[in-house]
Formats: sequence, structure tokens, C-alpha cells
Amino acid sequence: MSGPPRGAGKCVVDVRDCRDGAESSLVTQISESDLASAREGDDAAFTRLVEPLRPELHAHCYRMLGSVHDADDALQDALLRAWKGLARFEGRSSLRSWLYTVATRTCLDTVASRGRRALPVDLGPASEHAVTGDAPRTDVAWLGPYPDTALAEGTLGPQSAYEQREAVELAFVAACQHLPGNQRAALLLFEVLGFSAAEIAEVMRTSTASVNSALQRARKIVAEKVPDVTQQRTLRSLGDARVREIVTGYTTALERGDADALLALLTEDVTWSMPPLPHWYRGLGPVTDFATRVPLGSCGSWRHLPTSANGQPAVGAYLWDDALGRHAGWSITVLALRGERITELTTFIGAEHLAAFGLPASLD
Repeated sequence: MSGPPRGAGKCVVDVRDCRDGAESSLVTQISESDLASAREGDDAAFTRLVEPLRPELHAHCYRMLGSVHDADDALQDALLRAWKGLARFEGRSSLRSWLYTVATRTCLDTVASRGRRALPVDLGPASEHAVTGDAPRTDVAWLGPYPDTALAEGTLGPQSAYEQREAVELAFVAACQHLPGNQRAALLLFEVLGFSAAEIAEVMRTSTASVNSALQRARKIVAEKVPDVTQQRTLRSLGDARVREIVTGYTTALERGDADALLALLTEDVTWSMPPLPHWYRGLGPVTDFATRVPLGSCGSWRHLPTSANGQPAVGAYLWDDALGRHAGWSITVLALRGERITELTTFIGAEHLAAFGLPASLD
């Protein structure tokens, strides 16, 4: 007798945990037959099981590792581990929780072998004057931007203290990079994903007391480095139309070489950094010196495309290339806002960043 047709036997599996009786809006329907087939080696069935979770697992790997490239590799490795170990999944926890366990352990292996990623502000004090011959630092593992188009609104669970987009904001991810791997994992699993301390202890093969201690230390470090007002709160208070006006004002000022228009958009304590260049600037004076001498003075013609990175407004920047006869991809700049002004510009230099955002390599 043949078995049930594929897709039969539908059941709700806790793709997202529902604690305290609160149901998540992202509980996903999967099939018992897919789970059984995947355990027997059906890779197509396994793909159907994990595909709905791929975006949030990828974001988790990015929070842990601070790099889209590392997140790609870690997620691929984690899913391969899960595929090979699926027979050991007994269903005592949700499939989602089990996959997060595999992904977290994979990321911890990467953290142990590669260390943490940094921004220029982590390397030394701000420069008082423009450094025109700044050379890229190739000996530093740099934090990278995150294309957040796959992120949904709201939290990842009823116990989460962070919204999904808050949890990829640049300041938060950068702060997490200052934590040892175990503290980073504990904080993200507890605060972002809503795991209990006991569940985290099982994920990390340690005691609940150790998890609580790691959480206490991690919270203290992150609180010292993350602004009180999140970018999500600021963006909501401004509204989409006003945010677009600010971004347009920024790109127009660069494209027209208008220093006064650019400076009018900035806070008094604005910072501008450009990984992989090590020097960075703080305050209107140093930022003005840098802006007028470098992007507005010596770089040439700019063009921009709007995008979104780390839950924040961002632009892809293109610089005129005589050899190509086109504007070539140059960087992704992530903007942090305070009120209606830009308080932080982080320009991630490298054409490779644009591809991750689905932006073209060059512009006519």
C-alpha cells in the first residue's frame, strides 16, 4: 500500500515558539511527511522545512559574526550539519529551536577561530584633520553592513526585548562584537530570540548559572555602547517621507559638491568612518575638513541609489571611473539619525558590498 501523498498530514510545528500562551504570527505550517522524508534523506523535503526559517537564521548568524559573508558561510555550514544530524532531532523542542541551536554552535566555532570584527572607532581616537592618503587596513576583520530587506516588522517572539530591525542596527551589532562568544550568544538568544536561560544552557552545553552570569556581563557592556533611543524609534517619529527627504538632501549635497547643504544636515557631534580605512572623524570641524577635502573635493563625480541597511537608511555610492566611462560602485553608507539630523555616517568602502544589496555594479 502506498503512503499518503506528499503534503498530506499537515500539522503546525513550532517554527516559532509560543510561550506563555502567546501565539506568534509567524508559526509556519509544515508537514509530518516532509519531516519523515527529510529524515530518510530527501533533500527537497529538508529544503521545504528550513526555507521559511532561512531569513531569520541568516540574520542571527550576522548578529553573531558581524559579516554577511561569514553569515552566508555559517548558515550553509549549519544547515549541512542539521541535514546530516536530522535523524537525531527527536521533536522534544521545536524545529526552529533546534536549528537555532545548530546555527549558534556553528557561529561559536567561527568566533573561536576568527575573533571579533571591528569598526574604525574601535582602533583609536578620532582624527582632528582629514587624512588624504589613508590606506586600507588589511590586518583588521571589519564589521560589514547588512541588507535587511528580508527582515519583518515586530519581534521574533513574545519574550523578545528587541524588534527584528533593532537587533541588526549597526550600534547593536557593533556592541555585540565586544562580547566574548559565549556572552554574545547568550545575549542574542535571550534578548532577541526569547530563549529561556535553561534553554540557552542546553544550546551552549553549560549551566543555567553560567548563562545568567554571561547575560549580566553582556547587558552591562552593550548598555554602555548602544544609544538610549534606537534608530527604529527615531525613524518612526520622523515618518518615511521625512527620512527620504534627509537621505535625498545628503545625496544631493554630495552630487552637487555643496558643503553647506551637507553640513546643515549633521549634528554637532557627528561621526564619519570609512572601513577599511582606519581614520575616522568626530564633530563638525573635523568632519567638515574631511568632507571638503575628500568626498567633495578630490574624489570626483558621485551618484547614489537609496537602500536600507541594518534597519537604517542607507545609500549605494557610485564614483565616476574614466576607464569605464561610467559611475562605478564604490560603497554603502549607513546613516544614523538623531532627530532630523545625521549623527553618524558609516561608509563601507568596497564594490562587493553593493551586490549583497541587489544594487548594480555601475551606473550610466
